[in-house]
Amino acid sequence: MNIIILGAGQVGSSVAEGLVSEANDITLVDTDAEELAELRNRFEVRTVCGNAASPSVLREAGADNADLLIAVTQSDQTNLCACKIARTLFNLPTRIARLRSSDYAEHPELLDNSNFAVDFSICPEQIVTDSIRRLIDFPEALQVLDFAEGLLSLTSVVAREGNPLVGSPMVDLHARLLQMNAHIAAIYREDHPIVPSGKTVIMPGDEVFCLAAKHHIRALIQGLRGASLPMRRIMIAGGGNIGSRLATSLDSDFNVKLIEIDARRAEKLAVSLQNTLVLHGNVTDEKLLESEGIDETDLFVALTNDEEDNIMSATLAKRMGARHTLALVNRKSYVGLVEGGLIDIVISPAQDSIGVLLAHVRRGDVVAVHSLRRGAAEALEIVAHGQRKHSKVVGRTIREISLPEGVTINAIVRETPDADEGHKVIIPDDESVIETGDHVIVFCPSKNLVKKVEKLFQVGFTFL
Repeated sequence: MNIIILGAGQVGSSVAEGLVSEANDITLVDTDAEELAELRNRFEVRTVCGNAASPSVLREAGADNADLLIAVTQSDQTNLCACKIARTLFNLPTRIARLRSSDYAEHPELLDNSNFAVDFSICPEQIVTDSIRRLIDFPEALQVLDFAEGLLSLTSVVAREGNPLVGSPMVDLHARLLQMNAHIAAIYREDHPIVPSGKTVIMPGDEVFCLAAKHHIRALIQGLRGASLPMRRIMIAGGGNIGSRLATSLDSDFNVKLIEIDARRAEKLAVSLQNTLVLHGNVTDEKLLESEGIDETDLFVALTNDEEDNIMSATLAKRMGARHTLALVNRKSYVGLVEGGLIDIVISPAQDSIGVLLAHVRRGDVVAVHSLRRGAAEALEIVAHGQRKHSKVVGRTIREISLPEGVTINAIVRETPDADEGHKVIIPDDESVIETGDHVIVFCPSKNLVKKVEKLFQVGFTFL
């Protein structure tokens, strides 16, 4: 696929890294020549230096022959203008725009083909906010990801000794998992994937990926980690786009304090947030954290625009008694260094956003993609099409499907008028049969296996 990415910032460069490894032809466009040169040396990408909203620059980037435009510059206006030009002058088939302002979501008609011609819009700041909000609801999880429009959740949890699902062979846990309508998708032990079988034993310290209906997730986490106290007192460091969005979503339900270093920004937030206590100060100020009760804080969330400040303030908060800490970190190399120590969870806006974009790049009818373990693994929701004679999956039992080694099918969502909300969730066994129209949740422990999975679900050419 020929893909043009406008903007070589954290989101654009992460998307390029994720896509170039899948044999796509990538062209990066940015005004920063030095940044482009660095990315050209790191990845096999073509680069064009110039204004992303310029027709001549888009032509130089290959818009005449491109299949997909991903406009993720820092400017909403540039992204919108680029999409419009791409359709009007080059008839570029698919156009995705990053839109940071919520104004456009309130006026979706502005994005149709008669206006800015945006096929799909993303807001990394809102994606991150939603991700943090889910983690607040399930405080012992490392990730909580939704599938099938929220019917199912995939959760990553580090197993703790002494809990019901830890220390016994999987075959002995079958009845308990079936009761929770749950499936263990994968286990990582010392960073190495283990494909679960009946003999597999979940050991303390294992990172366990489990899929279940959303209302069973809490019980599943308790079975692996034990019960946890709910989050009540939350301190947010940084009142930028993400910090303010998170504070707004928590304002009426939690005891929230927000620290912002810019006085004018702090005043503005204090007016707009009715119940949140907004403090003007430095997030790494020990005296400020102490005076505001950091030792009684359930969750400290570091969301400033400076990732070093986020790492330092979250580390400091943990040392001073905060129960849980979360930091926003963009650099991939930093994540593995700090996560799991004094910082419980590290979130990357680029990594959270790439899954949304990948759903539009994957071949076949891929509804959702979630990037896992800093991009090393993926979970996909794929719609099965065709009939048995034209498909390698439809009309076949799980046992009959030639899944790549390590890949597992963890759930099937089937539309049926007899089920609640019109959908039935099936946690499959080896004899479960996939039907046409099923939404199939697939776990790939290695990103290198994704292409094989896509090919498996493709319908033969003779299918009409």
